[in-house]
Amino acid sequence: MVLNVLCQCDVSTSAFHLDGDYMIGGLFDVHSVTEAVSQDRPEAIDCSSQPFVISNYRRFQLMRFSVEEINNSTSLLPNVSLGYDIFDQCSVAQNFPGMFNLISVNDTIQPWDEPHGDPTKVSKMIAVAGPFSSTETRTIYPLLMMNFIPLVSYGAASSSLSEKLKYPSFLRTVHSNKDMIEGIVTILLHYNWRWVAFINSNDDYGYDGRDLFVKRIKDTDICLAYSKELNHNTNISQVFQQIEEQGARVIIAYVPERTAETLIGSAIQLNVTKKVWIAVEAWSLNKNLLRDERIQNIGTVLGVSQPVVNIPGFDEFIYSTVEHMYCENQDQHSCNQVCNCSDVSPEQIADADPSYSFPVYSAIYAIAHALHNTLQCGSGGCQRNVTVEPYMVLAELKKSNFTLLDQVIQFDGNTDPTFGSYSIVFWNQSGEAEEVGYYTFYPSIIFSINTTKIQWFTNGDIPTSLCSKECRAGYSKKQDGIHTCCFNCLICRNGTYINTTDDPFNCVACKETEWSPAGSTSCNLRVVEFIPLTDIWAILIMIVTWVFVGFTAAVFVLFAINYNTPIVRSAGGLMCFLILGCLVLCSTSVFFYFGAPSVSFCIMRFLPFLLFYTVCLACFVVRSFQIVCVFKMAAKYPTLYSWWMKYHGQWLFISAAFLTQALLLTLGNSLSPSKPFNDTQSYHDKIILTCDINLPSCLIPGIFLFSLCSLCFIFSYMGKDLPKNYNEAKAITFCLLLLILTWIIFATESSLYRGKHLQTLNALAVLSSLYCFLLWYFLPKCYIIIFEPNKNTQQHFQGLIQSYTKTISQ
Repeated sequence: MVLNVLCQCDVSTSAFHLDGDYMIGGLFDVHSVTEAVSQDRPEAIDCSSQPFVISNYRRFQLMRFSVEEINNSTSLLPNVSLGYDIFDQCSVAQNFPGMFNLISVNDTIQPWDEPHGDPTKVSKMIAVAGPFSSTETRTIYPLLMMNFIPLVSYGAASSSLSEKLKYPSFLRTVHSNKDMIEGIVTILLHYNWRWVAFINSNDDYGYDGRDLFVKRIKDTDICLAYSKELNHNTNISQVFQQIEEQGARVIIAYVPERTAETLIGSAIQLNVTKKVWIAVEAWSLNKNLLRDERIQNIGTVLGVSQPVVNIPGFDEFIYSTVEHMYCENQDQHSCNQVCNCSDVSPEQIADADPSYSFPVYSAIYAIAHALHNTLQCGSGGCQRNVTVEPYMVLAELKKSNFTLLDQVIQFDGNTDPTFGSYSIVFWNQSGEAEEVGYYTFYPSIIFSINTTKIQWFTNGDIPTSLCSKECRAGYSKKQDGIHTCCFNCLICRNGTYINTTDDPFNCVACKETEWSPAGSTSCNLRVVEFIPLTDIWAILIMIVTWVFVGFTAAVFVLFAINYNTPIVRSAGGLMCFLILGCLVLCSTSVFFYFGAPSVSFCIMRFLPFLLFYTVCLACFVVRSFQIVCVFKMAAKYPTLYSWWMKYHGQWLFISAAFLTQALLLTLGNSLSPSKPFNDTQSYHDKIILTCDINLPSCLIPGIFLFSLCSLCFIFSYMGKDLPKNYNEAKAITFCLLLLILTWIIFATESSLYRGKHLQTLNALAVLSSLYCFLLWYFLPKCYIIIFEPNKNTQQHFQGLIQSYTKTISQ
């Protein structure tokens, strides 16, 4: 099968063609189609009629220079000459005649099923350098893939080209969009620009950059305020208006050079001001824009570019070659191998945008080194009998490892370059792209930028670009809308704090052992409080308790000595010793209110008092009942009184009360014993160590104790009109009133105050309950025994009883 190429010409004298032992193809956008061309039949486009792009023409000349330099080298490809066929790739879809020329031999393309026995039908094309854009690369790649012709691009940055299953013979000497996006995001994070607009071109380069940017900022604080793809029909004025409405002050223009010129030119004309522009490598060194005097009006321009590498001898080549070049008529050469650039001077070429210079230079040298290794070249020359196939050159390209201008040229597993870096540039007022920082990839990522060199449009301060101002310390963010960058600020309440590093949107509760005031960024340890044994109040109360024990013991001894006297027997006789003993046992509870609480301490705070005070009250219930019976019921109900005395009803009642209370306390403490409790609710900055009062263990025994107290009060109140000098019922009533008043005061205090001294108040309430009976029941009797012995006689008591009996019988 033979394919006739549309344009057949002699190109021997063209700058686009150089004969050699081995040929390298070159694809450069010397001209560029700016508008879509309408056609009604298939035909190739005449690139020379399209706008001339001097920066791409400079790269075109750089390939010619690189091949000439290699041919003049004695160490690289000795005695082997390289040639080239370069085509103007001005259109994505209408440059196929040039591609057919690259892969054809004598204007024919060898079918796959025909053997390559005829040397005249074997192409000398070993590799192709270019094209510049990702869309062009994807369009022409299938034609080169047929014979595994290596395609080494100096400008195609789409990340999809790293997929080796789809593009096994593709290599590039420029970093992919992924690295460019990483550099841009690093700048945004460095200056805390979180609300940005992203403008991209409607091609593979722009779409890929936008998708990578959206993916990269997903787990950062950066939000995409606005996104727009530009095409020939885009209303740029409306784009800037929408960006202004969103309030974004940072604009990332991920577009090629010609689109950037249109975009920035429109921004100048529309008076778009006070913006930070992030330029990508495609236009960050654009000389036309840099030298526009109005460029400072749009704001501050920062660019991520390739470092400008000075290639020795290139300027001399331009001046020596271009001055003697003439632009031939198209009729003399193959399609799109016409420059149409007679009015371009060497000075203009040398001064054009230097971007992608080193990628072009290193691409040609990488192909040359791969051919050098394929031909097994050495100091003595190359093996000329080796039949070089493109796939052999591809294999050597992937293994590239040589030094070029102090850079080690190598490719990774995706055939992306491991060499090179980015420069961070600032468009200063002198019309130059001043380098202010750098971003390196290998062997590790290093980012540095000198902010002092940047003249911001704010005249000093770094511009901000935020949807919402950052919350003050101690405030959480509440998202407002779909963007996490837009939020309201809410203060963290007491007991919570905000950790903006982990989660700026939720206040975190402090631990139980910590506290924080409202609007905190951390928690403080709570102060642990309890009444230690060394506390002054604890010492005073324990001293008073020991005084009580001593005083009670003294009363016990005094009553024992005067046991047979009327005053002791009227006070209860043997029952008095039981009451005094139980009061002493009750006092042991006081000592357990101080010190760090434990399970045993918590039990001992309540158990002795509840158990033995029950016995005391039971004795006083019996004593009040007996007083009423003796003076009232004995006369009216003699049978009941005799039965009570015969079966010792008083001791039965006391025993029953003791056993009931003991059973209730045992069951309560077995099922749910009192245990230490950390009170974290009463104070936000303190932990009060106390005891947890469980209802089963304390409430029911307390109710039983209160019932005895009520019963005692009823009986004692019934005897209020007994003889004045022999009225123990009045004394009991008074003691009970003091007891009730004590616990009312304590209950009131405990409802109003929850501090550590509540334990002190509880101990005082217990001690007051004990002193009530000691001072107001036993002390008056001790006074009579000691100071009024004449009243402690049988005759005195019988006289009082006879006088009262006569009174009630009248």
